[in-house]
This record gives sequence, structure tokens and C-alpha cells, in this order.
Amino acid sequence: MTADFQDKTIIITGAGKGIGRACTELLAKRGARVIAMARTQADLDDLSARCGAVPIKVDLSRADAARAAMAEAGTADHLINCAGTNVLESVLDMTEDGYDTVMDINLRAALICAQEFARARIKAGGGGSILNVTSIAGHRGFQDHMVYAASKAGLEGATRVMAKELGPHGIRVNAVAPTVTMTELAAAAWSDPAKKDPMMVRHPMGRFAEVEDVARTIAMLLSDDAPVVTGAVLPIDGGFLAV
Repeated sequence: MTADFQDKTIIITGAGKGIGRACTELLAKRGARVIAMARTQADLDDLSARCGAVPIKVDLSRADAARAAMAEAGTADHLINCAGTNVLESVLDMTEDGYDTVMDINLRAALICAQEFARARIKAGGGGSILNVTSIAGHRGFQDHMVYAASKAGLEGATRVMAKELGPHGIRVNAVAPTVTMTELAAAAWSDPAKKDPMMVRHPMGRFAEVEDVARTIAMLLSDDAPVVTGAVLPIDGGFLAV
């Protein structure tokens, strides 16, 4: 039986594309009222038409905009921090602009959204859950991914702190760490066979993840089927981290 999200409100950042879009479509199909946050109006319009998502157009790289968007969203039952970006730069070529671009969205925006979500939940009596999308890049070193790796490892550390501090309020906080997932962002990073093929052979299941794989696992962690799971970082990696 699939998880039932009837009468639940779920905020999803980065809902316009990739994993965020897959989560929006899946959870709406399972009965949730989804508040979709994204930068591109066309993506939001399409999601509204397809699955009735409530659109909020926002540039989460701006701290004030992130707080305003969460205030507009109001109190929800769950938050999925899925917004993410990457700038491919080596250790020696890292720029301040690249650092700011990645950290502002991948880490700071996620922390702000989680903070505002938790404040609203506590005011409403507690309960609910937060799900942060990280990456296996926070566990293994990949070429040109230094700042991206730092942002995702940082979010995993923050996930554990959130679980500790928010647990007494009945708020669960978990993360998923996907392997290469077939999004537009991943295609740019892994399109070269010289890079893709050595990575693929390190996956016992012999494939990368699809966005639907990640969305279904997220739904499980948000659901009542995981009532005491908190502070966990669950790899969605086809066995990559196990070998």
C-alpha cells in the first residue's frame, strides 16, 4: 500500500525540475496539497495545471526571499528541501562567485526554510517532518565538486542537529543522499563517457537513479511508516557507498 498524504500540506523547494518535480507529482497523486517553490514561472504553471500544486515563485539564493516565501506558504505538515545547484570548479579554480552560488542555495536556503517551517510547526503544536536532499558527493570525493560536496556534507551535519533540537517538539528530520540521478543538472556533470563509465561500474545495481526512485523513498520517510526515524541519512545509491 502506498503512503496516504490525504489532507497533508507539503512544501517542496526546487519543485520545478528534477527530484523536486518528481516529488511534487508523486505526493500530489497520493493526496497531498503541495506548495511548490521554484524560480521559473513556466515550471510552476505546468505543475499547477498537471497536479494542482500551489505555486510560489522565489529565488532562494536570497535569504529575505526565502523567508518571505515560507511566510507565504504558511504552516505545513512536511518540508522537502530539494532546491540545489552546482558550479563545476576544481580546487585550484574555485571562485567566490561559484562558492556563493552553490552555498546560498544548497545550504543557507535549506537552513532558512527548515527554520521557518519548524517555527510554524512549533507554534501550531509540533509534529511534522523535514526532509533534506543531500548527495553521495558529501561522502566521496568527485572531481570539480568541492563546494558542492561541502554544501551537501554541511546539510547532513545540520540534519542531525535539527533532529536533536526539534525532536522534543515531535518534528522528525531526515536526509536522503542520492547517487547520480538523471536530472538536467546531472546530465551536465556526467554526460562524458570517460567520466560516466568508471562511475557506473561502482554501482552494484548497474544503474544510476531515476528521479522517481528518489521521490518514492522520500515519500516513505515522510510517511507514518517511518514514525521514529529521525536524524538519518539514507543513501539512494544502488549500493555505491556499500562497496
